[in-house]
Amino acid sequence: MSMTGILRTVLRHVPDALVPGTRPEGTPSPRDGQHGHVGAPVSRLDGALKVRGEARFAAEVAMEGLLHATIVHSTIARGRIASLDTAAAEAAPGVALVMTHRNAPRMKPPQAFGEGDGVAGSNLPILQDDAVHWNGEAVAVVLAETQEQADHAAGLVSVTYAPDDKKMAPAVTDFAAARAKARRPDSVLGEPAVVEIGDAEKALAASDHGVDETYSTPFLNHNAIELHAATVEWVNGKLTVHDATQMITSTAGSLARVFGLEPDQVRVLSPFVGGGFGGKGLWSHQILAAAASKLAGRPVRLVPSREGVYRLVGGRTTTVQRVALGAGRDGRLDALIHSGVVAMTAHNNCPEQFTFPARHLYAARTFRLEQKVADMDMLANTWMRAPGESVGTFALESAIDELAHEMKIDPIELRRRWEPEHDPTTHAPHSSRHLVKAYADGAARFGWDKRDATPGSRRDGEWLLGMGVATATYPYYRMPGVKARLRLDADGRVTVSTAGHEMGMGTATVQAQHAADRLGVTLEDVSFEYGDSTLPSGAMAGGSSQTAGTVAAVTAAADALLAQVLKLAGNDSPLGGLRPSEVVARDLGTEGGGLAHAKDPSRHESYASILARAKRDAVEAEEGGSMPLEQMKYSMHSTGAQFAEVGVNAVTGEVRVRRFLGSFDCGRILNPKTAASQFRGGIIMGIGLALSEETLFDPRYGRVMNPSLAEYHVPVHLDVPEIDVMWTDIPDPQAPQGARGIGEIGITGTAAAIANAVFNATGKRVRDLPITLDKLL
Repeated sequence: MSMTGILRTVLRHVPDALVPGTRPEGTPSPRDGQHGHVGAPVSRLDGALKVRGEARFAAEVAMEGLLHATIVHSTIARGRIASLDTAAAEAAPGVALVMTHRNAPRMKPPQAFGEGDGVAGSNLPILQDDAVHWNGEAVAVVLAETQEQADHAAGLVSVTYAPDDKKMAPAVTDFAAARAKARRPDSVLGEPAVVEIGDAEKALAASDHGVDETYSTPFLNHNAIELHAATVEWVNGKLTVHDATQMITSTAGSLARVFGLEPDQVRVLSPFVGGGFGGKGLWSHQILAAAASKLAGRPVRLVPSREGVYRLVGGRTTTVQRVALGAGRDGRLDALIHSGVVAMTAHNNCPEQFTFPARHLYAARTFRLEQKVADMDMLANTWMRAPGESVGTFALESAIDELAHEMKIDPIELRRRWEPEHDPTTHAPHSSRHLVKAYADGAARFGWDKRDATPGSRRDGEWLLGMGVATATYPYYRMPGVKARLRLDADGRVTVSTAGHEMGMGTATVQAQHAADRLGVTLEDVSFEYGDSTLPSGAMAGGSSQTAGTVAAVTAAADALLAQVLKLAGNDSPLGGLRPSEVVARDLGTEGGGLAHAKDPSRHESYASILARAKRDAVEAEEGGSMPLEQMKYSMHSTGAQFAEVGVNAVTGEVRVRRFLGSFDCGRILNPKTAASQFRGGIIMGIGLALSEETLFDPRYGRVMNPSLAEYHVPVHLDVPEIDVMWTDIPDPQAPQGARGIGEIGITGTAAAIANAVFNATGKRVRDLPITLDKLL
């Protein structure tokens, strides 16, 4: 057993009161104020800025003497540069310089995810030699006075290539060939690559009912509405980067290592990000911009084109998955087998953890779960909304539907029979799990009882109609090291500061709501500072973890701040002699926010009065959240039920999603308005995963063939039906404020629900995404 496994086992036998991070926080703290902002549908505080065009993004920062950059991309998958002629480009109008491996500053390779606290897409050196590692890698950067001049000059750079002398074998660009040499990784995000309980193959062979099928999902690309961008400058040896990132703190640290700087010599600012979804991490364009700026001695802006994003920024990798289920006549699950292979590179660690849902969702007598990776010469794949869970639930939940159809059991009922008392593979207790309720509530609202189990039995003219359902799931994460600073001014105003992120999900709004309730002040009296690496270390906006991590840090800082305020009050205050545990933060009406005796509200004093008597302009506290040991002691997962109704045109094979409902169990919902938007956004991405999105990867040359929104089809308004969302709103007693993450769960289960609905409509089972009309004709 690994050290992690030993620690988990020990923690399960330790009382919560003795384990940091497992103090029940599902209900409001005794310190919470009386405003009740948490749980209210507050509109995003940054909304007005965006409507007025006052929200400044990374590509909009003005700097004197700014140069514009364009990247020249390689056209081979592996080899070396044989010749590189930049003379014509350097002579073009407006060109300041052309940076190649011959004149680029010397830099250390970045650390990839899983290497220390690195957040780079891969650990390959950037423009340091003549080696080429993937088709689309940067081989030159052109700097010019305008973007148009840089773009023109980039087309004048001439490059030829030769085979890699050290690797005479041809580049590996065919996934089918790479799978033949697939390897088992040391771990999958710290979890074992193989989980075996009992003899699942033997149990499958002996089962009364079974399915054993192969499912596949394609490469997918990130298409955030805001292009990746970096505007950078060097001043007195210090680097400032205006970035579009969801990893501010770690990006600053990574850049410092690459350029041999001290941490305080790099500042990353990213107050607004136009969509991230896992792709707005540290890629080569930020490092190239900083290197080019250092070489030129002038500020530089580098904004890859949409095609450039496809060449430089990884996306979701392709998978081939086997799911085999064996069940008894009573519906019990005797065997659950989920295995398969994903494409990856030797330079990154993002294995698309598709077996994770099968590890935690259903009770089975035996399990065999295994992941392998096939190394390819390609752009490093990366995180993309619910990596692993999105494609893993497609395979698993499709297979469950197939088994239910064979057994003539309602698929919701079959899942109900598999509901586990504890985590099926780790045996940890659930912190909170209400999946059965989510299914029951969703089925009633969606009208599941009107579904006809016989495929092809419902029509609307030339449209065949069908309903499908699938489980959604995503784990709870709370990352360590998150800090927050709270400042209380003499006028009662509060400033919350942490290097967090606002990508449109409502971070600033929800954290302001929480701080207002925590300190007993109005929402208007709270300011939230974020998006700057010089602020206290913030949570990464990934893994649906930012809310929990920030809430825990703000809670700790608020407790420390209020203890200071109580101490300042002294014995001359009505609060004199009280301990911190005996007071609460309250709205004192016309006096503003303040402290009051928990049992005797007449004993109170406003913050303004306390600070005035103490002759203090402000009081401040900075704290970090506790270690997130709750996620090791408990099995903590958000779950949900996804319901889809589709129409399939009997003449053309076209698929239209007519209705969709997501019913979720994600703990306490801190802001229903922003939460509903997050759920719907995930579902829309799931519709794209199911029906249209696919990166066309040429297996001969390793080149993406559809690098534009004209050829890579994301869902548009006419593809998106009415989407209804609902939730249990039952607090998780182990999560800060009772809330688990919601940013990614919406995409999980969506593709399977649609695929299952297509089968119900047509009787045709599509196991290879996307579900295009050619697969239905």
